[in-house]
Amino acid sequence: MKVWLNGRFVPASGATISLFDAGFQHGVGLFSSMCARNGKVFRIMEHLKRLRQSAIELGALEVLRLEPLADAIELTLRENKMTDARVRITVTAGDLKMLKSPGVDAETARGDPTIAIVVQPPTPYPRELFEKGVRVRIADARLNPQDPFAGHKTLWYWPRLAELQLAAAAGCSEAIFFTTHNRVACASVSNIFIVRGGILRTPRAQGEGESPAPVLPGVTRAAIIECAQTRGVTVERGDLTIDEILGADEVFLTNSSWGVLPVAGVEKTTIGEGSPGKITKLLREDYSKLVQSETATDVEVAPTPDE
Repeated sequence: MKVWLNGRFVPASGATISLFDAGFQHGVGLFSSMCARNGKVFRIMEHLKRLRQSAIELGALEVLRLEPLADAIELTLRENKMTDARVRITVTAGDLKMLKSPGVDAETARGDPTIAIVVQPPTPYPRELFEKGVRVRIADARLNPQDPFAGHKTLWYWPRLAELQLAAAAGCSEAIFFTTHNRVACASVSNIFIVRGGILRTPRAQGEGESPAPVLPGVTRAAIIECAQTRGVTVERGDLTIDEILGADEVFLTNSSWGVLPVAGVEKTTIGEGSPGKITKLLREDYSKLVQSETATDVEVAPTPDE
């Protein structure tokens, strides 16, 4: 397998970065995971625009050109002869060793970013996860809405991975994070939705509304909202409590890897009838069709300009 690293293809076994790289030294970086079907990445520009916005807002980079990155991702798919894949792009602030020197201006010392693109086969999830649903655990940690980094996909993923390990040890597939105000935020690696009385509800994401939210605006999340609205399902973004989760008719999780994942139970509490609900099934089907239609080789998608 070959990876794209800073403008060239190298064998994965030989891909290296500097020990002084900002991502390695301090976790100063971001990433995005995408799904590729039929040799194309589903909504690639939405992923890259979010990545650029996060990089600029958090001060990791000043400029990030999207069109060359989109081209590099598709070239990486071709180089590895892959049509269906899990794609990850990682961007760090680059080599920051000079910034530790007294008297060195941070702006003039800033070097080029480190950019890596890796493509791998899609994760082979067991079919029964989607047919029967999964159980999830309530995370011990809490997310702070006032943390400016919380709603972005930064390299600081240790707390989420730790909660995933605790969930797995309890026989669960995901961990649900609440905010410091005891409102539902998201899961470790996914966004969360509930269905109650035919209404689809999800926590507000970063950039939605005037108050801050520690929730990543997932690309799959946005696609699911579109699918629901196309079906005439009412969608509400707002605060959710633990009681609303436990009392929901349906609960499901979304991300680019699994699409829509039904939740059958939260720890010892069964959700609805304990199996995937009607709206969850319909939205999973709609999402699969949407991905297929937008990545079909005979469909031309107009390029999105950088600005």
